[in-house]
Amino acid sequence: MKRKQLFSVVFLALLVAPLFTARSKTTEKPVVRFGVNLRYNPISMYKRYQPLMDYLTQNTPYRFELKISRDYLETLRFLKYGTTQLGFLGDIAFVEARLRFGAVPILMPLREDGRPSYRSAIVVPRISPLNSLQDLKGKKVAFGNLHSTSGNLFPRYLLLSKRVYMQELGSFTNLRNHDEVARAVLRGEYDAGAVNDITAEKYRKEGLRVLAYSNPIPTAPIVVRGDAPKQLVKAVTDALLMLDRTNPSHEKLMSNWDDTFKYGFTTAKLSDYRQVSRMFKTIPSSCGKGCH
Repeated sequence: MKRKQLFSVVFLALLVAPLFTARSKTTEKPVVRFGVNLRYNPISMYKRYQPLMDYLTQNTPYRFELKISRDYLETLRFLKYGTTQLGFLGDIAFVEARLRFGAVPILMPLREDGRPSYRSAIVVPRISPLNSLQDLKGKKVAFGNLHSTSGNLFPRYLLLSKRVYMQELGSFTNLRNHDEVARAVLRGEYDAGAVNDITAEKYRKEGLRVLAYSNPIPTAPIVVRGDAPKQLVKAVTDALLMLDRTNPSHEKLMSNWDDTFKYGFTTAKLSDYRQVSRMFKTIPSSCGKGCH
């Protein structure tokens, strides 16, 4: 009987030991904090982004922790002062980070069509009588966060390109995020709103339609501080560039990641964001110098 009990204890110890070994190996890794601003509710944020942290932890010599900030500015502060070592920034936030403390883009997420670009969309209720951007004169329009590329900067340029000036709108407001803009338009609080194309498609089934799209916008980059260790940059880029959405196992792995990341990545260069940077610096009263 005693021999059986001893055997059971030894067997259990052998069974559990690998678990503790695996855990200790993870905890021994240097911690890297990955910053992202609050795009959805906190529960959805962890559900969408934590799987990416787990993947990076498993495939690099580091342990990645998700650091969620309240807004774009806090994300920038965290990266600037080293609270985070890398992060996912919107195009405008990246341009600011580049100008303020030399942040460097390392990767661009791909879209479903395999390209590293997306578009801004002006949306209206499906039953709206509005049929062109010219029809927005005198109407109430909701824009996204002041620091949003697709929710604020590009849609203002889109209106300007069609000779629809901000002062000709009935009124306009900047809301916190794309979902908030879409829901406000659906509730009838605004005649139209500016969102990214993913959000436009998401709410199409609920009653929105697209009035106009912007020109392509480079996807928001994953960035690092200018003094980021080369080995960290290499580890992250190697781990994410090896993903191939045409590989069934990779596709399954990424299926529960945020929609922004589920189609893989490509390398990013400063030149990819030259147009956004130029727009940011030159427009005087939208998401350029005038609103910061």
